[in-house]
Amino acid sequence: MLETIEPAAARLDREQKFLDEHMEPLTKMGLLSCLIPEEYGGRPVDTLSYIISVEEASRVCGSTGITLAAHNSLGTFPVLEFGTEDQRRKYLPRAAKGELMAFGLSEPDAGSDAGGTRTMAKKVDDGWVINGSKCWITSATRAFATISTARASDDPEDKRITSFVLEKASPGYSVGKKENKLGLRGSDTAFLHFDDLKVSDDARLGKVGDGFKQMLITLDGGRISIGAMALGLGQGALDWALKYAADRVQFGKPIAHNQAIQHRLADMATELEAARLLIYETARMKDAHVPYSRHSAMCKLFASEVATRAAASALTVLGAIGYYTGPYPAERIWRDVKLCEIGEGTSEIQRLVIARDLLKSVQAV
Repeated sequence: MLETIEPAAARLDREQKFLDEHMEPLTKMGLLSCLIPEEYGGRPVDTLSYIISVEEASRVCGSTGITLAAHNSLGTFPVLEFGTEDQRRKYLPRAAKGELMAFGLSEPDAGSDAGGTRTMAKKVDDGWVINGSKCWITSATRAFATISTARASDDPEDKRITSFVLEKASPGYSVGKKENKLGLRGSDTAFLHFDDLKVSDDARLGKVGDGFKQMLITLDGGRISIGAMALGLGQGALDWALKYAADRVQFGKPIAHNQAIQHRLADMATELEAARLLIYETARMKDAHVPYSRHSAMCKLFASEVATRAAASALTVLGAIGYYTGPYPAERIWRDVKLCEIGEGTSEIQRLVIARDLLKSVQAV
């Protein structure tokens, strides 16, 4: 599968074309149903195996990696974890067959401050009427349904958020233009707009007011997958830096013989391996059903910053040829990996999550 993805990665980035050609093989391999039980048509694996699949896909194509991560961790997980049996049977079989699901949390005025959600869900006799917008939604143009948050009260003092499963085919659900991004250009990102979107109460995910808690739980798992995506991109950067350093001859010898280059490669490899061990251990913690919120934040924080450094170092090793779009994807990796420090909670937010969790242990004594 990777042999198919890698040759297409540069073209998808250059043309800003969604990876439609990969969807069928990804589905057949079970990579779009990693978290879905067999009874709903899935091919479930443990968290570690799923994380490795995101890592390896991202190693050759970040757009494929983020598509897998968003669909599995953010799209299908909330339905499985918080949905009713009817909701699981309605949505998960379609997701397992390769129809993408999306996750709508961010808004123009509510990013890191998810509690500032302005999308409103007004209760009516036979359901809900939803109005609002969501921004920067991965796979927005392709997803058949989106897990979306909304305030269920127009009382400004009522900060409670409720989750809904909203279907693209519904009147009042519209998708904005495809965004022109710095990186991950083979992954479609767009705004979603809900204009008097009428849904039955069956679209509500869990209890009224439970949405914020659901989103935090969902993001805990999602941050492991974004860490894995960053790790894959960073490893891809190291792969190309090693190859180039071994092949590029200057002053009569490969540049890999130069101590400065060796030190840079050693630092890249060491930091990436440390990130890998942290991510894999956190995946095992999730599978063991032990608290892992702090560790998932650590995964995303450390792996994204390590991978960003690795991408920058790869550009330095490759020099001028790495700066240009061509046979070496170093510049594409550098553009792709920056999102990992921003999406699903910035590095600053991860530091707050980690620190608050650490302080709980002190304050509890």
